[in-house]
Amino acid sequence: MSRPYCSSCQRPQVSCICHLTFSTKNNVHVVVLQHPSEEHQTKGTVKLLEQSLSSCQVFIGEDFSQHQGLIEVLNQYKRNTVLLYPSDKATVLQGELNENMTKINQKIECIILLDGTWKKAYRLYMMNSALHKIPHCVLPDSLKGEYQIRKTKKHGALSTLEACCYGLGMIEKQPENYLGLLEQFKKFNVMQLAFLPNTPRQ
Repeated sequence: MSRPYCSSCQRPQVSCICHLTFSTKNNVHVVVLQHPSEEHQTKGTVKLLEQSLSSCQVFIGEDFSQHQGLIEVLNQYKRNTVLLYPSDKATVLQGELNENMTKINQKIECIILLDGTWKKAYRLYMMNSALHKIPHCVLPDSLKGEYQIRKTKKHGALSTLEACCYGLGMIEKQPENYLGLLEQFKKFNVMQLAFLPNTPRQ
C-alpha cells in the first residue's frame, strides 16, 4: 500500500512540512532552477521556501534554454536580475550593497538560485548560457549555515533556503524580515534529523 501524501507540500503525510511554513513578503522576486534529482528529495529546503515566500517560482529541469517560464522572467526583469552563484565574476553581497553591486544593478528586482549539489548546480550553470549574461552575486564567506542534514566539504555551504533568505535580506536591506523563516528552517532540521537512524556508538 502506498503512503498517503500531503496535497500541498507533496511529501508523505508523516513528514509534511506545511506546519513549518512562515508567511514572508519578499519584494525581490525569487526564481529557483532546481535540478530534477532534488524534486523529491525530502532533505531539500526549496518546498519550504516556495510555500513561505510571497513571490517565488520554482522551475525543474537541466536545460532551460527553451523554458518559457525562465524566458519570461528574464524578459520581464531584464538587467534587474541577478544570479546568486559563486562564479569568477560574482560580486560579494554585504549588509549594504557595495559600490560594485550598485554599479552592476541600480535596482535588483529578481534573484535566481540554483538548487542541487555543488556538482549539479555547476552543471545547471554550464548548460544555460543565459545565466552567464546576467550579473552574479555571492554571499560573504563569514555566513555560517545551520543545515545539519546534509554534509559537505565546502566551506560556508548553505542550504538553498538559507542562501535565499540571506541574499534577500541584504539586497532589500531588511535582514530582519527573514528571521522568522530561518527559525522555521531550524525546526525543519530538527524534524528531518528525527527521521534519521541513530548513529551507532563507537
